[in-house]
Amino acid sequence: MDLKSEIKRRRTFAIISHPDAGKTTLTEKLLLFGNAIQTAGAVKSNKIRKTSQSDFMEIEKQRGISVSTSVMAFEYEGIQVNILDTPGHKDFAEDTYRTLSAVDSVILVVDIAKGVEEQTRKLMQVCRMRHTPVMIFVNKMDREGIPHLDILEELEQELQIEVCPYTWPVGSGRYFQGVYNLYDNAISLHDVEKSTKTDGSTRLSGMDHPDAAKMIRDTNLETLREEAEFVNGVFEPFNRSLYLDGYLAPVFFGSALNNNGVLELLETFLEIAPPPGPVEATERIIEPSEDKLTGFIFKIHANLDPNHRDRIAFMRICSGKFERNKFYHHTRLGKKLRFPAPTSFMANSKQIVDEAFPGDVVGLYDSGNFKIGDTLTEGEQLQFKGIPSFSPEILREVNNLDNFKAKQLDKGVRQLTDEGVAQLFIKQPGNRKIIGTVGELQYEVIKYRLEHEYGAKCNFSPLSFNRAHWITTGNKQQLEELLKRKENNIAFDKEETPVYLSESDWALKTVKEMYPELEFHETSGFKVEG
Repeated sequence: MDLKSEIKRRRTFAIISHPDAGKTTLTEKLLLFGNAIQTAGAVKSNKIRKTSQSDFMEIEKQRGISVSTSVMAFEYEGIQVNILDTPGHKDFAEDTYRTLSAVDSVILVVDIAKGVEEQTRKLMQVCRMRHTPVMIFVNKMDREGIPHLDILEELEQELQIEVCPYTWPVGSGRYFQGVYNLYDNAISLHDVEKSTKTDGSTRLSGMDHPDAAKMIRDTNLETLREEAEFVNGVFEPFNRSLYLDGYLAPVFFGSALNNNGVLELLETFLEIAPPPGPVEATERIIEPSEDKLTGFIFKIHANLDPNHRDRIAFMRICSGKFERNKFYHHTRLGKKLRFPAPTSFMANSKQIVDEAFPGDVVGLYDSGNFKIGDTLTEGEQLQFKGIPSFSPEILREVNNLDNFKAKQLDKGVRQLTDEGVAQLFIKQPGNRKIIGTVGELQYEVIKYRLEHEYGAKCNFSPLSFNRAHWITTGNKQQLEELLKRKENNIAFDKEETPVYLSESDWALKTVKEMYPELEFHETSGFKVEG
């Protein structure tokens, strides 16, 4: 199959949500349809939880949350599907923000009982900034929740996007029976005890089908007729161009846990979601159909397999064909690298791949060459945009609890911060390590991983600083004066870029007024701010 055909048949997307909206459960049901797994994990009770296929870190299994983006690939009816299941917890939002730079579209999951939540708004804001096409899956329809029409109004107001119902629920709560496709006039009724697309599924060709009155509760069928007529009259028909431009979100209803409405979401997604498209680099726009390979690193994970202490860089391919054992140009280091064992993923399962195409995510075993945002090409000097580090909201100093493990601690801290789990700043005198995060839970994860993956024990001391800003200027004299006069507030990131640590917005404002020719940046990606 030629390059253009391979591009056309690929769909690379992220599933995003507020915590506990059902994102990982939905991911697993999609994998089930693709025959990638045979049984989906599910929350059986508050005390007993089967380990989810896409949650592989030990701490994820213990806490029952996703703290790291998982990459999964499968094929469905000739379409190569690449799913990036992202952390929902706000403390790990930066991993999700970076992941959004590596996908072509998004499925946003919303809990019908809770509606639009804080993290949902923030994630949608990132999608709007990138004009990423978004589909919305209103989940947990088997539970009591917000009235159907009210949730549509809330989605529009809170997410600041036009919505268009694509499917409509047949009943709700304990009377939820299935979904009605407003565009092909088909009703899908599911047996909640079944978990595959064929077992227990019944499709009826519309509300006038002879079996509709027999299989659907009278109140459900009557309500469906009324609401479908109202929806068709009030909402504009689905417009794919507006969806692809990020201005219109089709809405699907269902229950991921009961596998109800998921197949309709998947089949519509494969039909209308975009294949890999152009990607913006600092130097030019990269078209996926270009012959030569380009790609960027958006995630790094050390010790994915604790038994082998491996370190893997996740690369999104933007153009050309990636080939195993071929030499590629690392643009930041200016050297050639080749990869004898590139991998594709199914959560923690990996298999070696000989070739990959635009839209694919490949894992590259890394001995320390890569940092997030690095670019691989076939010789051209390129740097892709949009993968900055954000200003941390919490800053704490690392304290070593075992002097005999100082080297292990240093290695662990540097590797974990290379992954983007947190940010590392070095403060003088004494090479004091300061770790910056956007949430408390990240410190728990870092401490756990340092102990279990590197054998290093530490704790974290609170600091008076609460924000970090990267400093740039053309006035070296002013910069040197700041570094000298405000030594206590100065640290350096791993690129040796000076960073100003501030105790308050007022303190930062004062410094800006004192040094008007210095620029203080909230992200490390200075060219992509705003």
